[in-house]
Amino acid sequence: MTRQTPRFAIAIPMLNEAETVPILLGGCVAAAEGHGPFEICVTNDGSTDGTGAALKAFRDAHPQANLTIITHPRPAGQSAAIHAAIRAASAPIIATLDGDGQNPPEELPKLLAPLLDGPETLGLVAGQRVKRDDPLPKRLASRAANTIRGVLLKDGTRDTGCGLKAFRRDAYLALPYFDHMHRYLPALFQRDGWQVAHADVAHKPRVAGASKYTNLGRAIVGLSDLMGVAWLIRRRRKVLPSQTQIDRPEASN
Repeated sequence: MTRQTPRFAIAIPMLNEAETVPILLGGCVAAAEGHGPFEICVTNDGSTDGTGAALKAFRDAHPQANLTIITHPRPAGQSAAIHAAIRAASAPIIATLDGDGQNPPEELPKLLAPLLDGPETLGLVAGQRVKRDDPLPKRLASRAANTIRGVLLKDGTRDTGCGLKAFRRDAYLALPYFDHMHRYLPALFQRDGWQVAHADVAHKPRVAGASKYTNLGRAIVGLSDLMGVAWLIRRRRKVLPSQTQIDRPEASN
């Protein structure tokens, strides 16, 4: 049987999420079916539990998932894991969600639809969590970080840390890569001249595993990242590639 070219891909980073694999990927398959051919690309980011085995077991049991597994020999971070999954994908449209199960897969069609059927000028649809199911200190730290980021970057995004996003693969791969870039995608897409849309999405409690971040650690790296992204925005291109006209010579006989 010939495999159809996927219309979109679901890219997921995972670190020690063996218990989450069957529930999360099963939800992704259920959400994706009926919207055209799709693929799922998961990066196992140096897990030390049974995540790799769980991913292979799911692929064997669900061939319709078209699951590609990317394995890092050691943890490289969420941005690196997402980037690796997107590079491995062949579909022109990418949807992402976190591997911990807190992003409901049933929200994926809401993010994908504007890109699959909407204007070509739309580059990114960013999910924004409502009624977050996180501890109060984490919610307060996130709210403060988003407020500071919004003032400096003016990206119009209330919740840039939400893992639920959909975007054009070629536009994403044209962005400057750096660690933690996944938290700044709205500002980076706008920097390159793309329209950015937002969609309210649900949020679930974590049912297995443990968070990979602390509030202090997030704040330390966030400050330097924020300054770096602000620097990139100030040095954006004066003329975008889409505005450039190229007049090539006619081919000679």
